[in-house]
Amino acid sequence: MKHIVTEDRENEGLGSLMGQRVTLMCAKYFYTGTLVGVNDTCVKLEDGGIVYETGSWDSKDWADYQPMSGAIYVSIGFIESFGVRK
Repeated sequence: MKHIVTEDRENEGLGSLMGQRVTLMCAKYFYTGTLVGVNDTCVKLEDGGIVYETGSWDSKDWADYQPMSGAIYVSIGFIESFGVRK
């Protein structure tokens, strides 16, 4: 069996993207917005919305993006991947 060593690093992961416009790819939907909060149970996005259809990944805009008013709170447990979309 191969032994894998992991290392905790500061300024890594979701918290390192604070203040940036991120996309959260979750179990059912994708959410995008400015990351303004992260804790053990959820993340908080402002000026965001839900992505119902991505379209081409190299496209500048989503095929079907619906803005949501107010803050969006997304459960950490449903986030499968995340990143900054250029």
